[in-house]
Amino acid sequence: MSRNDFICPNCGAEVPATARACPECGADEKTGWSDNTIYNGTDIEDPDEFDYEDWQRRELGTQRPSIGWGWWVVAVGLLVLFIWCWVR
Repeated sequence: MSRNDFICPNCGAEVPATARACPECGADEKTGWSDNTIYNGTDIEDPDEFDYEDWQRRELGTQRPSIGWGWWVVAVGLLVLFIWCWVR
């Protein structure tokens, strides 16, 4: 530990003098060296507050994928062919 390094008041890790935040917990002077800073500004959600259903709705949408018209034509064509072969 160099002369200007200090100990994080939140987690007790060694923080280099040139660091803007604790490398272990993410706390800094702006946030008051609190536990909640580790996810600030990273777009990572806190696992304790993560809502999977909300994430699924935002990321995947609520609509189910639809079957294209081409597949419906193929399905109907195969059905007609099967019935024609069975009747014949």
